[in-house]
Amino acid sequence: MMQLTMKRKPVARRPEKPLTATELEMMNVIWHLGPCTVAQVREQLLPQRDLAYTSVSTIIRILEQKGYLNSERVGRGHLYGAVLPKDEYQAMSLNHMVREVFNGTPSLVVRQLLDSDSLSAEDLAQIKAMLNKRVAKP
Repeated sequence: MMQLTMKRKPVARRPEKPLTATELEMMNVIWHLGPCTVAQVREQLLPQRDLAYTSVSTIIRILEQKGYLNSERVGRGHLYGAVLPKDEYQAMSLNHMVREVFNGTPSLVVRQLLDSDSLSAEDLAQIKAMLNKRVAKP
């Protein structure tokens, strides 16, 4: 994967709100590809999502306006790159969810996760190992 240095436009503030489902879908493509064009994002969404080029372009411009993307003019088009890495977005989203959905109580998130049927024995073992490692820290 080729890394390009993107010229960053000044961003008024760091993005704070979680992305919509469609915005997240496009950001996942951009995080995967790195700096890319609207056509490359659209191509990656096919065949599951047959969105018009103009629809993809509009959503990407919205992501840029919200401060999630930077752009660089290349020829007659633009390359779009993520402002923050995916792991930073994940942390930001989780913090937002803990604050807004779980009343600022992280243990409620863990309880909900543990009470769900979505965890496999392997998932539980990994969580237990992470907790044991965290508790053992000096």
